[in-house]
Amino acid sequence: MTKAEARIQEVISFFKNKDTVLGYRKLMDCVMDTQNLDLYRKVIALTDWKERHPDKTTEFIDKAMAILEETSKIHIAEYDTNIPIVIGKNLTKSYGRHRFKLGPISLKLKKGEVYGLVGENGNGKTTLLRVLAKEIQYQGGHLEFHFKNVYHSDYDLRSHLVYIPQRTQKWYGSLKDNLKFVLSNYNMSPEENETRVLMMIARFGLWNYKDLKWHELSSGYKMRFELARTLLRQPELLLLDEPLANLDVLAQQVILEDLKSMCNSINNPIALILSSQQLYEVEKISDKVIYLKDGQYKDNKAIIEDENNQLIIEIDCDAKRESLLKIFEDLHLEKLIYNGGIYVGYFHETTTFSQVLEVLGKQQIDVTYTRNITKSTRRFFVS
Repeated sequence: MTKAEARIQEVISFFKNKDTVLGYRKLMDCVMDTQNLDLYRKVIALTDWKERHPDKTTEFIDKAMAILEETSKIHIAEYDTNIPIVIGKNLTKSYGRHRFKLGPISLKLKKGEVYGLVGENGNGKTTLLRVLAKEIQYQGGHLEFHFKNVYHSDYDLRSHLVYIPQRTQKWYGSLKDNLKFVLSNYNMSPEENETRVLMMIARFGLWNYKDLKWHELSSGYKMRFELARTLLRQPELLLLDEPLANLDVLAQQVILEDLKSMCNSINNPIALILSSQQLYEVEKISDKVIYLKDGQYKDNKAIIEDENNQLIIEIDCDAKRESLLKIFEDLHLEKLIYNGGIYVGYFHETTTFSQVLEVLGKQQIDVTYTRNITKSTRRFFVS
């Protein structure tokens, strides 16, 4: 089964289970990969119909499945994601003697992969993003870009990469007009411009907000607008600095899921690096997590290869420290610390996570939260 066929089957599964929200988003991803403007117009019409008939779920699914059937008949060539498009070797950036220094850092970025960039404030996340975005000069090492489109200058290069800082600039006019302005520089007809913009508006759930202005949108919808504006340009590299800041938990999950799906486009994948303090959410969608500490680099692959194979578990519960020490006596507990209101237990490598859960259950400990962070960059924040 090809990747395109697998995505079609995924959409069918969502609609069979009446999950129309996620199913429709996945359907639109399939349609966008075809680059077929007639299918775009059918999705646009269905989106408008859906907003006017929110209770007609069965009829909506039938209409969506008809579009999916047409989509499945269009051949989509797969992009080869095995070749790195960005290669950095021993990159360094210093802000002066006895001041902060980033690196040396070496990395390879491939299309279709999401790279989470985490670390405490002041450890170089934004600096690394700005170096990769060619916004600031690095002082040591070497940085290569191997984009699909040939570039002859930094201007050409930066037209294929997009850096979105944490604080985005205010814009004027309506959301839709701003998106149409983005495509006005791409030498396309007004009709195609309108179609592509409305398709992106539908994909990012902005249909009922397309005529609103900056001050009328929440932080979450402003971020969706920024992503829609960026993806209209079809970049090859996308760099996001704290895109989840000021978003509620649900909005964070939706944005991350949308980003993952867009990066995994079959014929137009994107390499994505996003920095965030929301460690758990980022780790769930990331193919690789980059951790920065004092400008130095580690990643989650290095954690797996770490010589110390301890089991490390976070536990939030109402039990006293003495009680936990006692019930973990037979599980080879090596250390128990109290970190930010949560216990962190370090067990011998022979202990399993299921054994810890079993003991907590048998002792009827009221556990609010627990997580195995053995292979998570979270362990760097607590050790």
